[in-house]
Amino acid sequence: MDKDERIARESVVAAARALDAQGLNRGTSGNVSVRFRDGLLITPSGMPTDRTGPDDVVRMGLDGTHAPDQKPSSEWRFHRDILASRPEFHAVVHAHPVFCTAFAICGEPIPAVHYMIAAFGGPTVRCAPYAPYGTAELSDLALAALVGRNVCLLANHGMIAAGASLEKALWLAVELETLCQQYAVARQIGTPLILSEDEIGATVERFRGYGLNAARPTAPETT
Repeated sequence: MDKDERIARESVVAAARALDAQGLNRGTSGNVSVRFRDGLLITPSGMPTDRTGPDDVVRMGLDGTHAPDQKPSSEWRFHRDILASRPEFHAVVHAHPVFCTAFAICGEPIPAVHYMIAAFGGPTVRCAPYAPYGTAELSDLALAALVGRNVCLLANHGMIAAGASLEKALWLAVELETLCQQYAVARQIGTPLILSEDEIGATVERFRGYGLNAARPTAPETT
């Protein structure tokens, strides 16, 4: 293992632990991948993040091959398929945060209740229909829900965020959970106001010049 691979493996472990630290995941349910050379590196199956080290991260080819003595996350298919079909993405994060998963359990997409939805590429966050975890069917449904987007919900399951880097993918995951929480609370207070598609489209364009496309993704300037 060379220095570049060691650094990449360490970044996957750090990202997986960040999911737990930020309250987006618990136990062994989340998974993280990063594009690496002609394949990807992905967290192992069924291993708590506090016990996962760089050597436990699984190196996979885009054909799904890996070392026989290692077992990749059960969700490796949609990680592989997203990275293979979307060259702009270099990292994928999957987790089961409470508010994202609650809307996913209800099979509900997230509408444009806040302009920050533009960070995800459009006026909605889609919810992919249910399919069993780890299946090719689930991967196909996730890819469809991600068309023109960098995040989606998975019915009765959780969420996916993909980005140009692990840092960006994690940032998007946090923003999505925040938006879902805001939407849930707003629905308890009253009837949320939905912004128009034109407004979100204009915001998407404004975001292109802000921190969302910088090396370190930060929230765009607001007033």
